Amino acid sequence: MTSTRPIILFLSGFGDGAGLFEPMHDTDLAQDYDLRPLNLPGFGTTRQAGETTLQTLADWVAHEAASTGAKIVVAHSVASLVAALAAMTPESPIRTILSIEGNITAEDAYFSGTAADYPDPDTFRSAFLGRLTEMAETRPVYARFRDRVALADPVALWQLGRDARRYSAEVVPGDVLIAAANVVYLYNPDNCPKTTLDWLDHNPMPRILMEGASHWPSLDQPDLLARAIRQALG
Repeated sequence: MTSTRPIILFLSGFGDGAGLFEPMHDTDLAQDYDLRPLNLPGFGTTRQAGETTLQTLADWVAHEAASTGAKIVVAHSVASLVAALAAMTPESPIRTILSIEGNITAEDAYFSGTAADYPDPDTFRSAFLGRLTEMAETRPVYARFRDRVALADPVALWQLGRDARRYSAEVVPGDVLIAAANVVYLYNPDNCPKTTLDWLDHNPMPRILMEGASHWPSLDQPDLLARAIRQALG
C-alpha cells in the first residue's frame, strides 16, 4: 500500500509489540509521516514456521518494507539488529535506520541474551516474567513491559533471545548497524552500559541525546522522541 507521506516503519524491541509506538500518532510527526508500528511474528502476530531468529525476522521486515516502499525504520533495542539485517537483504528499500538504544555491544542484550541461560522456552518465560515483576516494584515502567512480554509466544521469545546472544558474541552489533544503512543513534546515556558508551566514543555513528528519557521514550516522552526523529531525518 502506497502513501503520499514518507512511511516510517516502527519495530519494537525484545518481547514487545506495536503498542509501544502508539503514542507517536498523537505527536506532530504523524502530520508529515505515515507512521506504521509493526508487530513482529511471534510478538503480536502468529509465530512464523521454523525458528525465530534475527535473520528470519529481518526477512519478514524486508518484505514489509518492500511491499510498502518504506525507506525509513525506527527500531527499538534488539530490533535495531533486525532492521540492519533487513536493510542488507537484496532489494530491500530500507536506507535509514533510527536506532533507539539499539544493540551496539554484547552487553546491550541484557534482557534478550539471558534466554541462553535457560534450557527451554517455558522455564525462560517464567524466570523472565518473575524478574520483570521484581523490577516493576521500584520502577512501574517495567509493569507494562512485563504484561507485554506475557503475551509473546514463549518459543519465539526464547529462540530470539538465544540468537541475539549468539550473534552478539560473533560480531560487534554496532559495526553491523554502521554497515547496513544511514544510522542515527537515539539514546539517553544513563540507560546504556559502559561498553556501548565507549564504542560510541570511538566510532563515527551520528547520535542524538534524549536526556531524561527512559529506555521506552515513545511511552514516557513521545514528543521528545518525535523531535529527535525529525532532527535525525534532517
